[in-house]
Amino acid sequence: MNAPDIINLIPQRPPFVMIGQLLKADEKVSSTSFEIPEGHLFVENGVFTEPGLVENMAQTAAAGTGYRAQQEGKEPVVGFIGALKNLNIMALPKVGDTIITEVTFMNQVMNVHIVQGRVYLNETEIANCELKIFLQES
Repeated sequence: MNAPDIINLIPQRPPFVMIGQLLKADEKVSSTSFEIPEGHLFVENGVFTEPGLVENMAQTAAAGTGYRAQQEGKEPVVGFIGALKNLNIMALPKVGDTIITEVTFMNQVMNVHIVQGRVYLNETEIANCELKIFLQES
């Protein structure tokens, strides 16, 4: 799915969209790509900043959940980042770079999903963390 279709899977709207294409979505792993555009909300001095990378991981999780809900004929569920654990940022991508983000589902406790996010640039991991995402009950 490309950018216009991705909007149907996540609650965010421009300019707060940090993913461009859904590459994979199954029960365990979601993966997206995102080309860093000039003038983006989280671009400073030509680089995509730390908050953008964290939100990119969260939106990758949301896109996977949204895709699976759509396949079941349901509306995507809204989620909120509740906590970050062990955030590591090794590099920041530049405008024009394309990042690939992979989020792996680890556990669920009631309406909280615990996931591991990893961001890659040219097959090199540049960021990772564990996220606790609280899902809003309908």
